[in-house]
Amino acid sequence: MHLDKKSIQDLDKIERLNLINSVTGVKPANLIGSHSEDGHSNLAIFSSVIHLGSNPALIGFNVRPSDEVRRDTYENIMATGFYTINHVHNSFIQQAHYTSAKFDREESEFEKCGLTAEWMEGFPAPYVKESRLKLGMRFVRAIPIDLNDTALIIGTVEHIYLPDEAFEKGGHLNLEALGDTGISGLNSYYSLKKMDQFPYARPHELPDFNK
Repeated sequence: MHLDKKSIQDLDKIERLNLINSVTGVKPANLIGSHSEDGHSNLAIFSSVIHLGSNPALIGFNVRPSDEVRRDTYENIMATGFYTINHVHNSFIQQAHYTSAKFDREESEFEKCGLTAEWMEGFPAPYVKESRLKLGMRFVRAIPIDLNDTALIIGTVEHIYLPDEAFEKGGHLNLEALGDTGISGLNSYYSLKKMDQFPYARPHELPDFNK
């Protein structure tokens, strides 16, 4: 099969949406927790969380701000400056997926989807208690992407919570041990299996690939 630009554009809207969301491969599944100034907790699943730098520790994710459609995650972060990023595990994929439903602003996705809001260390945004790896984030900057009216939200990592057994030598995380989940497209979920681990790549230390 070969799809050129016109063929892609001519696809049914939903078919094109699913295809383009899938072609980048499996992405991390994360729940982003936030809290409004008037006391409403929000939780939403995202597959666009990316590493932007380690010193300072910066993480980004893509969101679509809109004056026409309510975007609670974006609005809460802009208002309070804080949010959490929580890994999704195989044990609660279904609950995590349904946080994407369009609930009323006063309704909490935590309660509707059977997940537990957890408040720790006085941090002003809720974590997901069921998640074994969670980050407390402080908003730094929103970079508009004019081509599709989205924005890259950039935050600094203020807190990391994870089980000791998942933290391996050299700072590596064992995501298989955590039971982490990946997303392809908008609604297909994959479990993660660690295949191998290699040293830092240096030109003079290449293996013999011709064996």
